[in-house]
Amino acid sequence: MNKVNIIMAAYNGEKYIKDQIESIIHNSFKNWILWIFDDGSTDKTNLIIEDYIKQYPQKIKYYKNDVNKGVTRNFLEGAKFAIDQNHQDDTVKNLNHYYMFCDQDDVWMPGKIYKTLKQMKKAEKKFGSQKPMAAFTDAIVVDEKLNIQQSSFYKTSNLNTSRRDLPHMLMENKLIGCTIMFNEPLADKLECIPENARYHDWWVALIASAFGYITYLKEGTLLYRQHGNNLVGNQSFISYVKNRITSLNNQREILDITIRQAQEFYDIFGKELTSNKKYLVYQFAHIKENTWFMKRKIILENGYLKTGIIRNIGLFLLI
Repeated sequence: MNKVNIIMAAYNGEKYIKDQIESIIHNSFKNWILWIFDDGSTDKTNLIIEDYIKQYPQKIKYYKNDVNKGVTRNFLEGAKFAIDQNHQDDTVKNLNHYYMFCDQDDVWMPGKIYKTLKQMKKAEKKFGSQKPMAAFTDAIVVDEKLNIQQSSFYKTSNLNTSRRDLPHMLMENKLIGCTIMFNEPLADKLECIPENARYHDWWVALIASAFGYITYLKEGTLLYRQHGNNLVGNQSFISYVKNRITSLNNQREILDITIRQAQEFYDIFGKELTSNKKYLVYQFAHIKENTWFMKRKIILENGYLKTGIIRNIGLFLLI
């Protein structure tokens, strides 16, 4: 039997979290459990969650962090906690567990869990269920009142979802965390929580591309709400370009952080990687040690590229 574990990171979410929980409750797939990890909310988030726990005591679990961990660490440590609990619980450890990330302010479409799981199962059938696997979908971008702004996140952001191999994923994340599902073999590789992961979804994507596969469902499975408090949100391609032009120093720092992420990935998983993938991660992690010419040569030879000509021109100027 399949069981879906939904990992929600919450922080001062009283304005929208009820909509999100309701949308999960009304999903067509019912064998789920919602793990909510509150990163130190000071509003009424806990009261809202406690009301739902009274109604669904077997379906919702709530934990409040002693200190604020930040969104990336809250998601990854929350996922690890849920994974460990499932391993220890005799009543559920023999089920086929899948894990999904969930933002507190979105609204899931009624078929989101079922459709994502179906996509995952197709990939597992093709490549093998023992491979670490991640599935992701498109999202419908809406404003804070759920009015549709763009029908496709990926069309608006101009990201190439077909470039899911390890070299491309080292340079540019394609997966939106709130659309991701991953399987148990991937979950088992979250034993060590990284210090330098840029985002939780990117870390999961790196694991899947290095050890298994990433599959994509070209369908919006949730309303991806954009509002003033979003930590990471939708950004049009034009906005992306303008931002990069006006903040070159900041972009260099982001590139450095991306490289540090690869360095830690190599430190954690280097011994497990195949020789080819070990070489790819090592080369990327140490790319800045090379000369001006060699850095650009290595990028081209190994395929450490972003989506589109404009993004890659910016990359070659910054590296």
